Amino acid sequence: MSENSPICCYHEDEGFSCSEPAGPSGLCYWHDPRIIKDGIDDKAKLEAYARGGGMLRGICLKRANLAGIDLVKHHSKTGFDMSHAELYRANLQGAHMFNLNLENASLMKADLREANVHCANLTNCNLLGIKWNGSKIDNINTGKLLKQEKMALEAERVGEMEIALDYFQQAEEIYRDLRKAAEREGLFAMAGHFIQKELTMRRHQMPKYSGKRMVSKLIDLFCGYGESPMRVIGFSMVLILICAVFYFFTGLSYGGNIHIFRAENTFMMNFYLFFNCIYYSVVTFTTLGYGDFTPIGFSRLTAAIEAFTGSFTIALFVVVFVKKMTR
Repeated sequence: MSENSPICCYHEDEGFSCSEPAGPSGLCYWHDPRIIKDGIDDKAKLEAYARGGGMLRGICLKRANLAGIDLVKHHSKTGFDMSHAELYRANLQGAHMFNLNLENASLMKADLREANVHCANLTNCNLLGIKWNGSKIDNINTGKLLKQEKMALEAERVGEMEIALDYFQQAEEIYRDLRKAAEREGLFAMAGHFIQKELTMRRHQMPKYSGKRMVSKLIDLFCGYGESPMRVIGFSMVLILICAVFYFFTGLSYGGNIHIFRAENTFMMNFYLFFNCIYYSVVTFTTLGYGDFTPIGFSRLTAAIEAFTGSFTIALFVVVFVKKMTR
């Protein structure tokens, strides 16, 4: 390349710039969106370009035919950086993309069947409509929120509900496709996470104060849509503590004496009373019913609600726990 040859004008605000020779468009072959990379030797050229240290950030591979391409950075702890790359409808069947960084890229409707995407960074990547059949997706990083999920929440925040609903539908579809792909690969822990997110996206599409949405939210809080036994345990502990506080102020009967909070009691007396209330709350929640303490007044209502909720919650915990352990 001569000193006067034009340089690719691709530049990012982060400071990354391409130094490849520019074509008539002012962009190099790989960054020019008007060039479809579907030639017979484009796959080999791209592999050589990557191995030679070429800038892969922001390259445009829209509709490119790259079946079986090897984009693994061998003998390195980090993969090639393809941040902001455009891979719309790219044919990546059987591609080797281990540890590839695709942050802020677009894989919309790309064909990743039988591809190896182990440990790829897909944070803020457009994953809508990808064909995942047979792809290896162990330890992929999709980030805390999908790109569409972020945009949906932002649109919802500013009151653009139609736009928000569209993005929530897209996010639900992406999570559903990822969940199915994880199930096919036997990655059930990952599939459990994706089904939680899928159902959360579906909940956001329901009318804000509808009964269905509130029930869906309660199920999420109680057990993470059947995927979080620890939430059931946490809810149980909170309920036991709250009911103990109610018993502390509404009173319990023991041996003919009324045990209830009184301001004139010493700290230790009230502490011992609260400890007894916790004990009674646990006994009521688990429906053991020893009979040493009995509720009085409003404590009866609290005890009835706690006993009913406790029996239901214990059954729910068994179902959720067994579901997780048998995967």
